[in-house]
Amino acid sequence: MAKLLVLGMKGSKGVMDNGKAYDSCTVFVQTRLDESKGTAKGFAVGEYKFGEASTFDKYKHLPFPFYAEVEIDVVTSGKVMAQVIVSLTPLKPEQAKPEQHKAA
Repeated sequence: MAKLLVLGMKGSKGVMDNGKAYDSCTVFVQTRLDESKGTAKGFAVGEYKFGEASTFDKYKHLPFPFYAEVEIDVVTSGKVMAQVIVSLTPLKPEQAKPEQHKAA
């Protein structure tokens, strides 16, 4: 489980021009940029799939952004790997505070 800042969420359902149906929820989270090469610093937005469009209805009442405990899994189609959200539990404001490191 990871504590992530959820910036937004979007449900999407319909039929494409070719007749193929789609039904998904996308979660947008604050994601740290790779600073290892010295060419990037800060944050970007990462996108993760999280169930069907109806999943959005469970969270749309919340004030965005919010911190959440998020479980992510790696899945594959056999050709392409992707990270998907398995569970997302919003945290109360007092639980979302950055963890303090205590001196030994």
